[in-house]
Amino acid sequence: MQTDSDVAPIASTDAAVAEQSTAGAAAAGNDAWLAELQVFRAEREHALRSPEGWMALVGLHWLEAGAHSLGSDSGNAVRLAVGPARLGAFELLPEAMALRLILTDGVRVRRDGAEVTQGEILIHADKSEAPTRIDFDGGSLGLIERGGRYALRVRSPQAPSLLAFKGLNWFAPDPGFVTEARFEPHPPGQTIPIVNVLGQIEPTPNPGRLVFELDGTTHTLEALGDPEDSLFLIFADRSNRRESYGAGRFLYTGKVVEGRVRLDFNRAINPPCAYTDYSTCPLPPPENRLRATITAGEARYGHTVDVPAS
Repeated sequence: MQTDSDVAPIASTDAAVAEQSTAGAAAAGNDAWLAELQVFRAEREHALRSPEGWMALVGLHWLEAGAHSLGSDSGNAVRLAVGPARLGAFELLPEAMALRLILTDGVRVRRDGAEVTQGEILIHADKSEAPTRIDFDGGSLGLIERGGRYALRVRSPQAPSLLAFKGLNWFAPDPGFVTEARFEPHPPGQTIPIVNVLGQIEPTPNPGRLVFELDGTTHTLEALGDPEDSLFLIFADRSNRRESYGAGRFLYTGKVVEGRVRLDFNRAINPPCAYTDYSTCPLPPPENRLRATITAGEARYGHTVDVPAS
């Protein structure tokens, strides 16, 4: 016959084993999360160090109607920081979201990887179905469209910002900034006005908002992107300017599953404007100014002057 004293030690041992098992699973899960976060950080830094990344930008040239000369020589209407002295002459074709470039004799470029040595090149803007990339000695360029205006964006592997890059600053990993959000869909076709650093306003598809808790407080964020793929969040918080970039940060999620999606603010990143003057970053909408201090993700980068969120 068993007594209470016989049973108690066994029950206590089972509880201890269960507790150790739970703790072990939690530790293993935390280790996996940290490992994935380190991979994310390394990939983020690798992208910024790339000659194709934001830090490689050396120019953003807004274009006007009419025919204009293009090249690195001071006599050109649009003077590039790198490239041939006289690349060619161009004309905007807004109705086609494109630019017509007539190469100067003897200039050699690559259009989307294929060599071109003469004649006319059609360069399609970034918002077209097939944006065009032009490579030349010393750099590359592409056409962008923002609010009905067009500009040439120029990159170089010798960009001063790229050569001066000393690595990113990150807040310490903190599981407390990982949470699950409820996705509340908006009516189909709803948009939200997004202002960029140039003051341009663009109605942007706004499929829904996220409702979540941090440290016992409920917050909401208006979402961009596609719930079936990835949501894009532009947010500001109380860490901006002193600890994180002044104009807010970006966060990408996974796809929404059964009305829920995971938010890991340890993966929040700075917008391109934190690293270059030649970008056209969107700013957080008023709805996305959190009354919270998000000390997670990318912190301030030490080589630029912050722009306050507005």
